[in-house]
Amino acid sequence: MTPEELGYVRKIYEGAVEQNPAERAAYLDLHCRGDREIRAEVERFLTAREHVPDWLGQPLLGSLRPGIETLALGLPGMDGRRLGGYTLIREIGRGGMGSVYLAERSDGAFKKQVAVKLVQPERAGAAFIARFQREREILASLDHPNIARLIDAGATEEGLPYLVMELVEGQPIDRWCDERRLDISERLELLRTVCAAVRHAHQHLVVHRDLKPSNILVTTDGTVKLLDFGIAKLLEDKQRGELSATQTLAQMMTPDYASPEQVRGGPITTLTDVYSLGVICYELLTGHRPYRLTSAALHEMVRVISEEEPLRPSAMVATIALGRSGRSEEHTSELQSHHD
Repeated sequence: MTPEELGYVRKIYEGAVEQNPAERAAYLDLHCRGDREIRAEVERFLTAREHVPDWLGQPLLGSLRPGIETLALGLPGMDGRRLGGYTLIREIGRGGMGSVYLAERSDGAFKKQVAVKLVQPERAGAAFIARFQREREILASLDHPNIARLIDAGATEEGLPYLVMELVEGQPIDRWCDERRLDISERLELLRTVCAAVRHAHQHLVVHRDLKPSNILVTTDGTVKLLDFGIAKLLEDKQRGELSATQTLAQMMTPDYASPEQVRGGPITTLTDVYSLGVICYELLTGHRPYRLTSAALHEMVRVISEEEPLRPSAMVATIALGRSGRSEEHTSELQSHHD
């Protein structure tokens, strides 16, 4: 299906979920307009929704409790705190959406470590909660060996939403390739795996929106794992209209890997992820990104990403080999030999 068709499927699905089950058939008759392929996709997601885990059917939380604005993330006091069936051990990361903690099961039935992501308090409004409750059903439907799974979700006593994700221990794909001096065919093979995982997500109506090497890890046994699928989508609605354009860009994407429509604030489709995959591929093959952002100003990002024509990968490698870049000569010569 085209990106436009997938977007239409998602829109109809979200509307159908809000309907009384007895009225859904009439709703689909009206909105699918006789398109059998569209209707079949919507009905497939509605059927899958009936078989999601029990925790997805429970309300995330009724309302935010007083004091949530004072809850600080990343403080030592969070260590050892129990959230649902998991106990936080220590903070292992922090990003635009909040803090990430290493956690383990609390009941002792068996040992299992996970990653718990605590969402920033300022994001946790009622609109976000409602959106998240619908979105997590779709995220939980992703079942692919190369996508980190959403395991659970809930809220702290203060009403702060959290996600329980599969814990992935590995290296960013670019560092993995460089440290092992992989040749071009080996790099492309890894990227093929990434593309297959992204395709699976797109078929389930999920767009990543922030694909970059740090969100694509390779474990010690060589398994590729994509992180944070759909989380940027969860956060975007809360951000629209409340932050400046530059703040939204900084928190919802990474400009170095962003598509033209992202920096311009245009509609996001599956092609947004395809563009970011192209940037990652360029970097894996040349050791450099196709363009260089020298300013955080929005108008400069738009100009560079939307208007500048990047060098062909082979030309970039040749330029680097002539000593016009700060990347190591050893790494450059290896890539150049493979291109030659």
